[in-house]
Amino acid sequence: MQSAVDLSRPGLPAGLKAGHGTRRRSLSWILIAATLVSLLALLPLAFIVWVAVQTGWETASALVFRPRVGELLVNTVLLVAMAVPISIVLSVTLAWLTERSDLPGARLWAWLSVAPLAIPAFVHSYAWVSLVPGLHGLWAGVLVSVLAYFPFLYLPIAAALRRLDPALEDAAAALGLGPWRVFARVVLPQLRLAICGGSLLVGLHLLAEYGLYVFIRFDTFTTAIVDQFQSTFNGPAANMLAAVLVTCCFVLLALEVLVRGEERYARVGSGAARQQQRTRLGRVTLACLALPAITALLSLGVPFVTIGRWLIAGGTDVWRLDEIGLALGQTLFLAVGGALLATIAAMPMAWVSIRAPGPLQRLLEGCNYIVGSLPGVVIALALVTITVRIAMPLYQTLFTILFAYALMFLPRALISLRASIAQAPVELERAASSLGRPPLRALWSTTIRLSAPGAAAGMALVALGITNELTATQMLAPNGTRTLAMAFWSYSGEIDYASAAPYAFIMVAMSLPLTWLLYVQSKRMAGR
Repeated sequence: MQSAVDLSRPGLPAGLKAGHGTRRRSLSWILIAATLVSLLALLPLAFIVWVAVQTGWETASALVFRPRVGELLVNTVLLVAMAVPISIVLSVTLAWLTERSDLPGARLWAWLSVAPLAIPAFVHSYAWVSLVPGLHGLWAGVLVSVLAYFPFLYLPIAAALRRLDPALEDAAAALGLGPWRVFARVVLPQLRLAICGGSLLVGLHLLAEYGLYVFIRFDTFTTAIVDQFQSTFNGPAANMLAAVLVTCCFVLLALEVLVRGEERYARVGSGAARQQQRTRLGRVTLACLALPAITALLSLGVPFVTIGRWLIAGGTDVWRLDEIGLALGQTLFLAVGGALLATIAAMPMAWVSIRAPGPLQRLLEGCNYIVGSLPGVVIALALVTITVRIAMPLYQTLFTILFAYALMFLPRALISLRASIAQAPVELERAASSLGRPPLRALWSTTIRLSAPGAAAGMALVALGITNELTATQMLAPNGTRTLAMAFWSYSGEIDYASAAPYAFIMVAMSLPLTWLLYVQSKRMAGR
């Protein structure tokens, strides 16, 4: 009897050869779909280049090389240069305390260090401005930015600490190095990838954020672009500011690559089959407890207390159930629609990256990640210009806003799908094809079904991003659209903080379960 392995040899029966050819044609169609999605992902970047060419050097240089742009650039550089290092120090310290020390209640403090992700950045700013009305300027921006975004660094650093081999530290200690030198020479270098990745994520969020800095009256490129768009409706000045902002994003990407380096971080073998012994804090326990406690108080206590205070002050009158129900319904509709579209768009690329890796696959996949580094205001500005000049009937339509969401959050869906497809054995697809199922049906009945949990996780991440998205929704949503974020922004812009509080509360309540899932998943990755 012929073995299953022999079926892959050249002497295949005619029916199996035909099935092999059909599978190749199926791969071609999937590759074409992945290429099309990747080209669409480059649309905002191509728009920036096209606008710069159309504007002309004289006009473009006059709009870029002017004092206002210099002020915005100084603000941006100072913001990133101050907020990112502070976030790194805070996150590394918190991660070490919760993962490597005998800090009382370490699990609780670890969760509280992740929980600020559930609070939109502009809600953080709203809470602080409500508490301290005079909080404005650069230092206010740095404070609120660190509190809102440090969990993006804490999560990967804590996960990396859990996976480190304790034998390396034991060997360094046996050579006579003290605890601080062991940490500096052994532990910290192994955290470089986590620190670089988290820092890049924080930096890109700082460049893209709008609502946070409007509240504290701190001008950045994003706030200036939106102001310019609202005053001149997509004039050359807004487009040139967007070009400078995109340049800043690529500078951050290049810096991350340079700092990350090409050192090897893997080892052959499984390492020591034990967990690192936790350091005893002893007399400094109370002092060490102060850091996570103060961080939780500032990043969680202030927003929750502020929202609760305004809810109590507003009473039942602020719960306008008809308005809230409409905003909630529109938010859920856009979140589910955008998440579904982003997941479908990411599926061909995710499949190709796992089943057919190669130079072309890496190039196409890079195109998908580039769009994730672009601020939402740039993507929205590109789609506004394209629809107004080329496809006017699509301007401010449901299709345009869902398309924008799919572009903005494509990397979130792609990362989750890749991980799930990688865990689905390709042999199941081949077995289904050998039983006579067409390639697409074989793909659907095996890989797609097995990757459903990852697809659901990716959709949840995309939906969370859409729920808290503000600038793109304001610029692209159809007339009459009023999401939770838009309603919150409208009331808070009128200094009616009590009426804005229910919308902030609902956004946080919707985000907390997903944040908990992210925390649990990070623990599972380390086998905890």
